[in-house]
Amino acid sequence: MKRIFDLFFSICLVPVLLFPILVIAFMVRLTSKGPALYWSDRVGVGNGIFQMPKFRTMRIDTPPVATHLLQNPDAYLTPIGPFLRKSSLDELPQLWSVLRGDMSFVGPRPALYNQDDLIALRTEKGVHCLIPGITPVKWSLGISRGRRDGRR
Repeated sequence: MKRIFDLFFSICLVPVLLFPILVIAFMVRLTSKGPALYWSDRVGVGNGIFQMPKFRTMRIDTPPVATHLLQNPDAYLTPIGPFLRKSSLDELPQLWSVLRGDMSFVGPRPALYNQDDLIALRTEKGVHCLIPGITPVKWSLGISRGRRDGRR
């Protein structure tokens, strides 16, 4: 039933979001070198690896590690990167992953392929059996960025 929901809404959203996606892709290309999309290797159902698209918010010479592991992550951001991240517009291409069945609208965020500790913990807790999502369950419940009162 969840897959039917994901397919139905992603098919409905594609025509609505196509123009904004094209505009954002153009803006990314206009403000920085490299492709508009960044394809990130992520861990999906059963710990399988899939490629998740996002609008590129960091320069193409950024080391391939989680952002929080960089010494000065802001130095690697593209001119439009902070806006795309703050508005979550960099996540729009993940609609492709929902259409493919690699992701759902709601589910645990997919881990990076090199986050071994997180992957091991999720496997231990059985989270690896769930389809990763664009929106984590806690956000859909109104819990954001560690707060439990629903406020940001």
